[in-house]
Amino acid sequence: MKLTAKGRYAVMAVADMAAQGADVRSALTDISRRQGISLSYLEQLFGKLRRAGLVDSHRGASGGYVLSQPATKITLDQIIHAVNEDIKAHGCTPEKKLSCTGSTDKCLTHNLWGALEDHIEGFLASVTIQDVVDGKLPVAMTTPSLEAAE
Repeated sequence: MKLTAKGRYAVMAVADMAAQGADVRSALTDISRRQGISLSYLEQLFGKLRRAGLVDSHRGASGGYVLSQPATKITLDQIIHAVNEDIKAHGCTPEKKLSCTGSTDKCLTHNLWGALEDHIEGFLASVTIQDVVDGKLPVAMTTPSLEAAE
């Protein structure tokens, strides 16, 4: 499973804005330059972020985008869902009325993938953009190294 560029770039751009300061208006050209993201791609993403109420736009010579709420209130799941990203580990979709195996049966690992999706969603909902800017992310669970197992 992989988060697409759309979700990653949206998080990067919003984090960039938060790092500049709460009241600083960010031009997409500046975000594009700092983050190495195509300007036309950012324009598409920011249309979606604005419609979701995560950023506000200001026109004019001193225009740009600002966060619509404090960075401590904006979570990663809000950003990712705003750009129409779904975190999906299942191979099945309820809309098609077919299960993982292509028939009406669930695959043996169906519940595993559902639990993984829930875990990822919970993680993304627990991390704010301010956490990202501050580098205060939850500690990842680690597994023993291969050397220790020998």
